[in-house]
Amino acid sequence: MNKLTPMMKQYLEIKAQHPEALLLYRMGDFYELFFDDAVTASRLLDIALTSRDKNAVNPVPMCGVPYHAAESYIARLVQAGHKVAVCDQVEDPKKARGLVKRQVTRVITPGLVLESQNLSAKDPNYLAAVARKGDRYGLAYVDVSTGDFQVVEVEGREALWRELSRVSPKEVLVADEHETTWMSQGMSGVAFTVLDESAFDAARCRERLLDHFRVHSLESFGIKDNPLIIRAAGAILDYLRTNHLDACAHLQKITPYQPDDYMALDEATLKNLDVLQAASTQSRKGSLLHALDETLTPMGARLLQKWVRYPLVDVSTIVQRQDAVSELLDKGSTRAQLREIFGNMADMERIVARVSVGTAGPRDLAALRRSMDLLPTVKEHLGSLSCPFFSDLASDWDSLEDVAQRIAHTLVDDPPHALNSGGVIRSGVDAALDHYTRLALDAKGWIAEYEVKERARTGISSLKVRYNKVFGYYIEVSKANLGLVPNDYMRRQTLVNAERFITEELKNFEDQVLHADEKRRELEGQLYEALRSWVAQHAERILKAAWHIAHLDVVASLAETAGRWGYCRPVVDDGGVIDIREGRHPVVERFLPDGAFVPNDVHLDSRDHQILVITGPNMAGKSTILRQTALLVLMAQTGSFIPASEARIGIVDRIFTRVGASDDLARGRSTFMVEMQETANILHQATPRSLIILDEIGRGTSTFDGMSLAWAVAEYLHDLHGVGVKTLFATHYHELTELAERLPRIKNYNVAVKEFESDIVFFHRLVPGGTNKSYGIHVARLAGLPKDVIVRAQEILSQLEAGSHRPPERLKDAARPTPRRKSQTGFQMSLFPQGEAWLQDAIMALDLDRMTPLAALKTLYGLQEQIKGRRAVGLPRSKETQNKIRSLNQPTLTDGQGRGLRFQSEKDAAVLRHDASQRSGGEAP
Repeated sequence: MNKLTPMMKQYLEIKAQHPEALLLYRMGDFYELFFDDAVTASRLLDIALTSRDKNAVNPVPMCGVPYHAAESYIARLVQAGHKVAVCDQVEDPKKARGLVKRQVTRVITPGLVLESQNLSAKDPNYLAAVARKGDRYGLAYVDVSTGDFQVVEVEGREALWRELSRVSPKEVLVADEHETTWMSQGMSGVAFTVLDESAFDAARCRERLLDHFRVHSLESFGIKDNPLIIRAAGAILDYLRTNHLDACAHLQKITPYQPDDYMALDEATLKNLDVLQAASTQSRKGSLLHALDETLTPMGARLLQKWVRYPLVDVSTIVQRQDAVSELLDKGSTRAQLREIFGNMADMERIVARVSVGTAGPRDLAALRRSMDLLPTVKEHLGSLSCPFFSDLASDWDSLEDVAQRIAHTLVDDPPHALNSGGVIRSGVDAALDHYTRLALDAKGWIAEYEVKERARTGISSLKVRYNKVFGYYIEVSKANLGLVPNDYMRRQTLVNAERFITEELKNFEDQVLHADEKRRELEGQLYEALRSWVAQHAERILKAAWHIAHLDVVASLAETAGRWGYCRPVVDDGGVIDIREGRHPVVERFLPDGAFVPNDVHLDSRDHQILVITGPNMAGKSTILRQTALLVLMAQTGSFIPASEARIGIVDRIFTRVGASDDLARGRSTFMVEMQETANILHQATPRSLIILDEIGRGTSTFDGMSLAWAVAEYLHDLHGVGVKTLFATHYHELTELAERLPRIKNYNVAVKEFESDIVFFHRLVPGGTNKSYGIHVARLAGLPKDVIVRAQEILSQLEAGSHRPPERLKDAARPTPRRKSQTGFQMSLFPQGEAWLQDAIMALDLDRMTPLAALKTLYGLQEQIKGRRAVGLPRSKETQNKIRSLNQPTLTDGQGRGLRFQSEKDAAVLRHDASQRSGGEAP
């Protein structure tokens, strides 16, 4: 066994205090890691793994990172899911007697990151804690980097899941390890930390809260009689203290809220609507948040995200926000001037957090001062705005002139990044500092004068006065001039071609300079720390100013978005009607050429348009219409304007969505199980004020099972609570259109298409009435499936629709006729067996006594399709058909209701022209 050195003993003692963390142990200019920590870190950071005491029997694995670049390495370790304990030298090595004292100064976990370079500027970084009693949960979450501290009590796992999904914490604290089993399923990127039950003890947690906020009662926070919330919030404070973040002066208050104060958005809805990030790319781009975000400050970006996560249900507050957006939309000059100021604002919230915990550098305080210098100008512009939203901000405005002046008086205008670099404190602040600064900084001048003087005294013209870390200041004389060296020169070093000397005068100067530099750094550190502590005492004022700026930035952003994209102000009320005229998808329209997106009207109410059953082929735009309706309601209830010509939005308490087809392997759920569980959640929790989006219910199982389930769900939603729920129900089960004849509040709609022989054109327009075709084979042809597959699919479809449950026998390759065209005759060899025997067989196979009128009509339609299938490949079009197709290439058509139809894009017309050209021998119709 290797004999442990004093340093390794110290390391192991400190490591034992933080066994779960990777310990970064400061040694000179590096943070070193040892043993298993070194092996882990070297792999994650891709740095060399070496060893200590290489000659020992069992050398200790070791790796290290430079201390000045440690933050980037720490960030990578934390992102990989590890805790990192930073062990610093807490005494000056020059003054240490024996081993330098070291201790852990901070522990970084995913929920305790403070450094701006390791955080996303536009996203919060929440640490959450969950306390449980029975089926009730207390949830507390704090963003230590901003001071945002909120609490809520919910009932049931689903409600807790919904809140956790909206909060998206980076780390969750629990008391029971078994709780992490179900919480962690499906929550990727979230770290779970199990604390001792004592951390959640109600009495201890209450004391922690009282002590931290320096109050005698929690009544002022509204949580006096809520033990679950107290336990969760107290556990967070205990975790901060344990990890050396107990001095969080910026945590000024706790804000409780009720879930019913906001529209409920569950995990599935946030994902299905791409609210916070696009599901296809897992990035912000392509999401609703990205489409709305024109903020210019990090505080504003985070607040906008909170507004989107928590849409309001209170009409008066929504209208107040709308008034603010409307006024800034009308006053474009004021908006532009405010936005120019916001573009120069630093992240005041996160800077003041670092100030409070003692990690803020000189440049942080300088950036804070520059931001505060802009506050008086913002207030001037605020005075020109009149609506209550701005009046409330103006009445509580604080420009923080005294804080800005104190920082400006103390710090230089452009301080260095690190305090120990020197030159941080302004001249004139402290006389002693000025004295030592002049002494330290005038060294070069003194040396230059001394060198000139010695050259004159000795007559050695090549004499040089230099400095290095080993010998300090010295005089260098070449060997050729050694005979001219005075007697008072004392030899320090002999070189090949020169000798180095010192003098008593030079030695005295060196002592003064080195002492002066040390004193200068010591005094600067004391003065800077005094300034930081003083600023920290004003954290509450600074955070309030940042909060005001964030709100101004958000409403200015919403006004900018509304003006740039032609949004309207919706009428928001408690009437229960959703009436959107010429609505557009706020994200999809950004990816199309100007004017290419086809707007649509949607009307829902509780009287006769409560459920809209929407049919139509794939690619026609059903899903887009469903999603855009939900998104426009969500936008309206955040206070935003929406992409429509006009709209009335009755307050919605919850948006539920069941769209898409995906499994959930993390939770062991098949595609159909996911679909059914999400549907069950909707049916159990929907209220008469909810909005439900259902896209293809039942497609994850057999046709008859799926259709039965879809039918039953539609009936259930029609009758739910006796008054039903507003629902958009897209389906390929055309049988569901019969519901409109049986239930009074269901209406049929379809997404218009035009069919000419084997071609279809999508109009992406929602029109009244149902459809009994899905055009799946047409879409498959447009997607590029081989011609033989399309032909065969048409054969099988026709046979099935004719009433047979068995597809037709496949023709032998030798017997399958090859389609060919005869000049000018329109003749085409049959794709089916010779004669019309197939038609006779199909008709004779029908059981007419047991067929319903609708089934008979569908069968007749199927036979007609099979006959038309003979022309699907290679048959030249008549001039009449060509003229019809040519008319489709016009930008505007009319549907059966006399309303204008437009192409979603030029692609539809281009595909149609190309296909027609190929089929008519290369000449476009």
